[in-house]
Amino acid sequence: MNPADTRPLAPADPTERRRAADILARTLYGEARGEPVRGKEAVASVVLNRVRRARQRGGWWWGTTITEVCLKPWQFSCWNLGDPNRPRIEAVGEGDRVFRSCQRIAERALAGTLPDPTGGATHYHARGVHPPWAWHQAPSAEIGRHLFYNNIE
Repeated sequence: MNPADTRPLAPADPTERRRAADILARTLYGEARGEPVRGKEAVASVVLNRVRRARQRGGWWWGTTITEVCLKPWQFSCWNLGDPNRPRIEAVGEGDRVFRSCQRIAERALAGTLPDPTGGATHYHARGVHPPWAWHQAPSAEIGRHLFYNNIE
């Protein structure tokens, strides 16, 4: 695939599009609900950047769709079995103000109108956490309580 490919990242099928928007919104809620809007947008950008990178390479281990990337085991901890966020993200509904914000951001992401404040990051972690994959790497952005990286393979 051409790196300049501008095909939409959202599924064309309306049912799959709704599912992708919901999964992305729940991911944002689980990973960044305490962050400002820009922090939530940054996490959404990581998901989109992973999809783009996978498409550019003709596939990648973390998946090639928004849903696959969000649900890939051990990538977004809120989806891990046993993680305390998992029951929260499964139970949250439209009555939650923060979740509604996550839904709006997810819709913008699927529509292709979300700016990427991360500089193309495909990885991030909370400040104060030091995963081995980030050792000796320079972050591309620091947004809220997260550090973002665009140079991780």
